[in-house]
Amino acid sequence: MKTKWIALSLGLGLLAAFTFPRIEPLPKNESADTKKEEWISLFDGKSFAGWKKYGGGEVGKAWKIENGELYLDASNKAGWQTGDGGDIVTVEEFENFHFKYEWKIAPNGNSGVIFLVHESPEYPYPWQTGPEMQVLDNAGHPDAKIISHRAGDLYDLIVSSQETVKPAGEWNQAEIRINQGKLDFFLNGVNIVSTQLFTPEWEALIAKSKFKNMPGFGKYKKGKISLQDHGDVVHYRNLMIKKL
Repeated sequence: MKTKWIALSLGLGLLAAFTFPRIEPLPKNESADTKKEEWISLFDGKSFAGWKKYGGGEVGKAWKIENGELYLDASNKAGWQTGDGGDIVTVEEFENFHFKYEWKIAPNGNSGVIFLVHESPEYPYPWQTGPEMQVLDNAGHPDAKIISHRAGDLYDLIVSSQETVKPAGEWNQAEIRINQGKLDFFLNGVNIVSTQLFTPEWEALIAKSKFKNMPGFGKYKKGKISLQDHGDVVHYRNLMIKKL
């Protein structure tokens, strides 16, 4: 009898193994946090979708697209900006983000990437509200003689810890990262600026800079990203952003 019970138990065990396979738990739904960590292209390489002229209207004709690059044709120069050019900004605003892009500047050229820009009629230019990561030919442009005005600097506020910029005509890989006011700049893989925004120390930096009499500068915690028309040929590509 004992032998029969053992055989019966073994048979039931085998039957259960084949009849009732293990059911794996269903995958969890993707959270909003996961979605916002995805990289988003800000330039499709073919159009100005997602961009506009600062102050209103379509991107000026001096901004052009070729070979997947967005560039400024400065042949029609008017003052320090170009005729039919002007600064351009993203349609969308960003708060906590990681922005990656590549740039190359013409010999003796000047430009910049401005962020946390508050677009409003009371501010004629993006740099009246947004800080800037400088884009410059250090070897040829006169601005390079001014400390804190060189490529990669937090313009007129903080000098880069190292000079990692490549010569005019060569591509540079740049990154701007802001999270809860913590700001970091990277140029060609090196963390060259690190600071905390919106603190008494930040206000003290502004008070000693050329922006001291601009009441809206460095105050906005959310804003647009701007590519500056400084009247010189400049190229941008691979503009990507991740919301943090």
